[in-house]
Formats: sequence, C-alpha cells, structure tokens
Amino acid sequence: MKKIGLPRALLYYQYWPMWQVFFEALGAEVVVSPPTTPAMLAAGSSRVVADTCLPAKVFLGHVLSLVDRCDYVFIPAVRSTRKNVINCSKFLGLPDMTRAVIPECPPILDVDIDIGKGKSQLYREIYRLGRHFTPDPLRIRRAATAAWQSYREHRDRMVSKQLTLSQAMDETQKPAHAATARTTIALIGHPYLLYDDYVNHRLVHRLEQAGCRVVTSEMLAPSALSSAVTRLVGKPYWTYEDEIVGAGEHYLGNKVDGVIGITAFGCGPDSLMMDMVRRQAARLKSVPFMSLTLEEHTAEAGLVTRLEAFTDMLHRRKKGKLIAH
Repeated sequence: MKKIGLPRALLYYQYWPMWQVFFEALGAEVVVSPPTTPAMLAAGSSRVVADTCLPAKVFLGHVLSLVDRCDYVFIPAVRSTRKNVINCSKFLGLPDMTRAVIPECPPILDVDIDIGKGKSQLYREIYRLGRHFTPDPLRIRRAATAAWQSYREHRDRMVSKQLTLSQAMDETQKPAHAATARTTIALIGHPYLLYDDYVNHRLVHRLEQAGCRVVTSEMLAPSALSSAVTRLVGKPYWTYEDEIVGAGEHYLGNKVDGVIGITAFGCGPDSLMMDMVRRQAARLKSVPFMSLTLEEHTAEAGLVTRLEAFTDMLHRRKKGKLIAH
C-alpha cells in the first residue's frame, strides 16, 4: 500500500476531507504530518530566504517532517478555484519551490488546479493524479466523486452546526455555548493562520477561555460570503478573498461584538484585503476591529496582552449597553 504524505499546512485546512477520501478510495494510506512545532518552523525557515512568508516556511517544515515517512507527498498547485480570480504566487509555485529547497523530499504528486482552463482540463489533471494508483478511469472517477461529496458535507456541517474548523476536524471538541459567552468575536483570516495553534499561540482557545464565542468564515454559506465580497469590493480578485473580505463585511454588519483580523507578516494580498475590512469598520463605526499580524518572532506575551485588552474592552462596552437599556 502506497503512503501519501499530507503536510498539515496551507490548503490542508480547507481541503483535507477531500484529499483524504480521494487517496483512501484509491487504496492508498494517508500520512498527515503532526501539528506545527518550533523545530518544524526552524527547519522550514532554514531552507529559504528570510523574506519568505511565514505560512510557506511552516509548510516546508511539515514537508521535512514527512521525509522517510511516505512514498509520495501531495502538493497541488492551486492557481484558481473560479474564473478570472487568481491565487497567491506561493500556491502557484509550491511544488517547484519544494523540489528546489528540499531535494530529499519523496516524489511529489502535483496537480494543477485552474478553473480558468475549463472543467475538461481539471478532469484530466484528476485522472493524471489517480493513475499513480490505478489504471481504471472509472475507479478514479468514483474516488473523485466521493471526495467532492465528502468536502461538501464537511462544509455544510460547519454552516448548519455553526462549528469552527477545529471543532469539525476533532469531533470531541464542543462548540462554545452561545448562551454562556459574554461576547461574540468574529475571527477573519486564512484557516492556516486561524487553526495552527503554534503559529497563533492558541488564539481560538484563549478567546473561548476569556468568555467569547468565536465565529469564522467557515460558518457562513458560500452565497453569503460571495454577496458580502460583492457589496464591499464588487468583483473579487484573489482566490480566497471570501475568508477575509467576505467574512469581514458580513460580520461587521451582523451583530458581533468585535472583529479580529489575522494576517501573516509580509503577505501582500492579505494586507490589501485586511485594509479593506479595516476601512469598512472605520466607516461603520459600530463594531470594534483589531488586526493582528503573525510572524515567526511574534511574542506570545505581546499577543496575549492585546487580546486581553480587546476582550476586556468588548465586555465593558457590552455591559454598558445593557445597563443603558
């Protein structure tokens, strides 16, 4: 049985159910790298120049942790997931960058995902990927159908049950009870920043411990996110604009007590999108907004201090409103 390595970084957080079901349906064993550690980040950082963004360094650290543990590593090149919308360059060149800086990496299964080239090209890429495991095109098609269905059910479950991604990935986790939470905070940002507990210093857990209910973009239907993007910027430009612009616009106008935006230091698309949300918050003047920038030297104490100040302000603000009424 062939072992397929999945780095627990970047797009893993969005698409892990799809990828796992696809490979297992073709008879492969899926090996997922462990959660991020300081050693992983240090190892990934050592392979690239200092200006490389934090998420890419984390990803390379996860790939290094899979060396000698699998027969292949799955690293797709996701160029676009909708027409006329482009992705960040780090996603486009991820397989090539990994080959260049980690020569000891097992063979890379790279698939070119570009909706702009049409469905027929996407199907050819899926079949090319599946032929590493079986020559039977019908089996590959069944695996792809099951994978897509699994992904849809996963997304629908998060929306219907109002789950964060970490709660959906670990069914033993209980959602924070809305009735006992003192405030509701929307976290906007890419899942690989929101749910990597080492990179963000257990951000979601700290907020829940502070009596906050956390809501995220995964809890919103795709139609709601698309409508929010259209209201704020018109036509979307970046592939994952929904996670920041869409969620930010939606929650700023839909009864949350505060919004926290999470970006990675040095990420151009993130800084542009988050600034749009910040400007919208300033125009509305109804929901407090705070932006947190993460990088490999982010001090836990500084982040905790800012979170405590923000949540305390929200608690006092909400208490004052209740007294006034």
